[in-house]
Amino acid sequence: MTSLTRDDVLKAVSNADDVTIAKIIASGATVAELAEAQAWLANDEPLINAGKPLATGRARELVDILSELEPAEDDEPSPPTVPQA
Repeated sequence: MTSLTRDDVLKAVSNADDVTIAKIIASGATVAELAEAQAWLANDEPLINAGKPLATGRARELVDILSELEPAEDDEPSPPTVPQA
C-alpha cells in the first residue's frame, strides 16, 4: 500500500485547500483509507447497519480532517432581509 499523493487527494477532495491536503498526506493514509473516511462522512447509517465498526486509526483521522471542510449546520446562510421603508 502506498501513501496518498497530492493528486490522489485532489481527485477525491476537490475543495481541499493546501493545509488540508498537507494534513491528509501527513496522516500516512492510503487511498483505501481515504475512501473509507469519505464513505463514513457521506452516510454512516448504512455502514453501521451493515455491522461495520466505526472508523479507527488513520481513517478516523481523515474523517476528522475532512469534516472540517463541511459547513456546519449553524453556518447555513440566513434568508435575505427585505429593507423596511
